[in-house]
Amino acid sequence: MKRRTLLAAASMVLIGVSGLAPAQAQTTLNLGFIGAAQAPEAIAMRQFAEEVGAKTGGRVTIRLHGGAALGGDREVVEGVQLGTADMTVVSSSVVANFVPELKVFDIPFLFRDFDHAEAVLTGPIGQAVLDKMPNNGLVGLAFGGMGFRQLTNTARPVKTPADVKGMKVRTQQNDMHIEVWRALGVLPTPMAIPEVYTALQQGVVDGQENPIGAIINNRFGEVQKYISLTDHAFTPLVLLISPSVYEALKDEDKKIISEAAKSAMARNRKEVEAVAKSGLDTLRSQGMTVVTDVDKAAFRAQLGQLYERYSTTFGASTLKAIQDTK
Repeated sequence: MKRRTLLAAASMVLIGVSGLAPAQAQTTLNLGFIGAAQAPEAIAMRQFAEEVGAKTGGRVTIRLHGGAALGGDREVVEGVQLGTADMTVVSSSVVANFVPELKVFDIPFLFRDFDHAEAVLTGPIGQAVLDKMPNNGLVGLAFGGMGFRQLTNTARPVKTPADVKGMKVRTQQNDMHIEVWRALGVLPTPMAIPEVYTALQQGVVDGQENPIGAIINNRFGEVQKYISLTDHAFTPLVLLISPSVYEALKDEDKKIISEAAKSAMARNRKEVEAVAKSGLDTLRSQGMTVVTDVDKAAFRAQLGQLYERYSTTFGASTLKAIQDTK
């Protein structure tokens, strides 16, 4: 009896000690984005989630919600800003509606090539923009790129600005993009990406413009006849986290997430370039005509007055710094 009493007392002590040392707290972060499972950013985010989980020992779990499962791109950015969503990876053109400093990257024909864009975005210029995001209710972890945007349509092959006049083209929900297409004589129609396939299929719009990977992953080749390699704009990608969520993380986990974000964006570039190499053959196999002889100089010339205004808006020194980046 005495022995049983001692064992019972010992058990109570153990229970009390375990109550003082609870299991390690775990954090689950929901990351929403619009890309389908095979999209470059989806592949990159899977790597991001795996790296964060492994390096935090399971303290932080990233749960991915692709295919616009948490809403359209602008909706998810608003959710991250308000704290109703944890994270997203999205085109900076959408985020520019919330962080005005990002608009400079939407200037048409700004970047020479992917190397130039990456050097700007991952260098001091890009970091300066990331540093300003908390002032607008967002934390930017890293920049990447979705690639150069190309124009598709069902009306006719596009080689010169005259070919796009009067055409209805879906654009991103971004004032500068709308302004640029309007200056080219297009009837710009902003809409969220989940709505675009049906709009093209039903003839609500004649065309749309996106990087090759997005054109393939959203199956636009099924409902478009022509793709013109305009390279008219580069689309940066930015990985965002809600400020309240970020501040609640331990310092060591913030560092792990930041490093994993940069690694994921490097993976995204590899995937974007792989899709760009094989993508035109894929679109040709779907019946699309690829127009390569686009007069880009003529497009730039027609936007001359806008360039003058952008130089005033963003500062000639800023534009020169971007152009001089190697």
